[in-house]
Parts: sequence; structure tokens; C-alpha cells
Amino acid sequence: MNYKCKVEGALKILGNKWTFLIIKELMKETKRFKELHYVLTGVSPKTLTERLRTLEGAGIIERKVYPVIPPKVEYSLTEKGRDLKPVIDNLKEWGEKYL
Repeated sequence: MNYKCKVEGALKILGNKWTFLIIKELMKETKRFKELHYVLTGVSPKTLTERLRTLEGAGIIERKVYPVIPPKVEYSLTEKGRDLKPVIDNLKEWGEKYL
């Protein structure tokens, strides 16, 4: 998508609580769905699935499926996703200062 306002475009992809928290968790390490669901207290499996699909579609995370039984799926950040680190760090600093 091509947005005239790039801030608006970024917020369309990233502008909700769970999305940023998913990215923050994946900054630490690659995680499986159940691990993400466990650490993101309060998120429903449906919402988590929707957010992961949105992030994957935007090229921010990648989903790796292992051909084993039971199925094993891992989520990790792409280079595009890792480039969000300064944004998250700045939000954290802002929150520590003003909240």
C-alpha cells in the first residue's frame, strides 16, 4: 500500500497494543505460538493469530513451519521487523518519562 502520510501507513500496520507487544517479544528471540500466547497475558488466540498474519503479510515477521508431527511453527522478525527496535526503544523511553 502507498500512503501519502507515512505515519498513518505505519499506524495501520502497527497501531494496536498486541502488535507492538508481539514485536517486542520477538526482539528477544524466536518464539512459537504457545510461547507468545503465554507471555502476552490477555490476548485471545484468535487475536494473536490475526496480528501474526498481519505482521507476516507486512513482511515484519516470518513464519517457519517444520514438517514434523505435531506441527512446529516458529515466528521471528525479518530485517524490516528488526528495524523497528529504535522505535520501540523510543516509545519505552517516552513512557518511562511521562507515564
